[in-house]
Amino acid sequence: MTRRIVAQGTFDLIHPGHIHYFSEAAAMGDELHVIVARRENVTHKERPVLPDRQRRDVVGALEMVTDAHLGHREDIFVPIERIDPDVIVLGHDQHHDADALRDALAGRGIDCEVDRASAREPRYDDELLSTGRIIDRILEERGPDHEAPAEEAISDADRNA
Repeated sequence: MTRRIVAQGTFDLIHPGHIHYFSEAAAMGDELHVIVARRENVTHKERPVLPDRQRRDVVGALEMVTDAHLGHREDIFVPIERIDPDVIVLGHDQHHDADALRDALAGRGIDCEVDRASAREPRYDDELLSTGRIIDRILEERGPDHEAPAEEAISDADRNA
């Protein structure tokens, strides 16, 4: 029997902390399904910079990920019901309350475990394991007035694709 694992999150800029999370989650089963939050549903922190599809495609390209899915616009449990996981693995620093999630799953008749991944410690002094810290570093290094070369500029149409 195939053991399905679900990981979920925003995954705006993939960094070593995400790779650790995915690798640890993938080791718990045979298939790793990752649900990528839609931009409009991210309310607990800054919304992602990258478009939904781009974030999903990058996550889906990772070797340990069996399939990457976009979250549902109104009901976060719809993709979970469709995937029918054996385990949902929360990131070590995700805001979700594991017990509240277990109760909500039980209330919907979804029978699966809820676990939490371990933290990954930096391996060297300036390693960044947080999207927010990466963005802060970019702003520090490039400054708000930094202009990218024309070929690297991203149009609004591309950003919202």
